[in-house]
Amino acid sequence: MIRIGILGDIGSGKSFVAKSFGYPVFNADREVSKIYKTNKFVFLKLKEALPRYIFSYPISKSEISNAILASNKNLEKIIKIVHAEVKKKMNFFLNKNKNKKIIILDIPLILENKLNNKNDILIFVDSNKIKILEKLKKRKNFNLELFKKFKKIQLSSNRKKSKAKFIIKNDFTKKTVKRSIKKILNDIL
Repeated sequence: MIRIGILGDIGSGKSFVAKSFGYPVFNADREVSKIYKTNKFVFLKLKEALPRYIFSYPISKSEISNAILASNKNLEKIIKIVHAEVKKKMNFFLNKNKNKKIIILDIPLILENKLNNKNDILIFVDSNKIKILEKLKKRKNFNLELFKKFKKIQLSSNRKKSKAKFIIKNDFTKKTVKRSIKKILNDIL
């Protein structure tokens, strides 16, 4: 099985690129969202760790956001608790898809949380920073302060780019992304 890890900035189009490969995708953001909605164990752990912020089950994004905005320590606590569950989900995904030719790992903190293997093929999604911010600001619940906090815990774009074997220039058009993916697949298969 070939493992492809997708790297890039927040809002660079990593998930779009991941889906465009046409192979099974592990989307960590989607898994986190499911965990908040359905995992009572995580709720209890977060409620215990952050009793002033976490009250309701399913966990609401606003409670998580308020906790993160209040303190960087809260963000660390949330990551520690939720990351353990995401890792379990990722291992289940990998086991379920062990006979697939290729799988895609769409995990925003893949390098930071050391979820990649040395044999993974890393692809950096390079997008225009101004366009990214414009697109993010159009999102319903965009919060610039949260965005800044998440940026601080991520490796720099240059560092991620230096770790990548391939770079996809994402101009947010399907045609360009598909062409880049086709080239990459020709190289690795």
